[in-house]
Amino acid sequence: MSKIQYYTEEGLKKLKDELHELKTKGRSDIAKQIAEARDKGDLSENAEYDAAKDAQGLLELKIAKLEAVVGNARVMDNSKMDASKVGILSTVKIKNLKNGATVTYMLVSEEEADLKSGKISLASPFGKGLLGKSVGDVAEIKAPAGTLEFEILDISY
Repeated sequence: MSKIQYYTEEGLKKLKDELHELKTKGRSDIAKQIAEARDKGDLSENAEYDAAKDAQGLLELKIAKLEAVVGNARVMDNSKMDASKVGILSTVKIKNLKNGATVTYMLVSEEEADLKSGKISLASPFGKGLLGKSVGDVAEIKAPAGTLEFEILDISY
């Protein structure tokens, strides 16, 4: 059984759209590939048919996994969140104590993480290091380059 994951409305919609795409267009495309390979003759020596069947199996596996994720997904109600501590879907402004640089990240589930858009996974070392901290706290985050220290400047939802 999968555990419950929390998402933004946008993140959950993206997962549902991907699932719909795989179930409709993805399955249709695979069915066409199988039909075309089947039309080429003897299935016992047909590499195209075997490849298409393998692709179908992988597609169905991906659909099943995505259905499990969507089935256990919940959208967080930001109005009930405690902005005094860093938690899931918190937007956190932090300052690197070594070089003074400030950055802002949103803590999200692994599937929704996207560093380019400022979304980091709660399961990442960075997310774990920030989780539960309050404004003014210093988070020590262990990275391959050593331990980094960040001051929590602001928390919002």
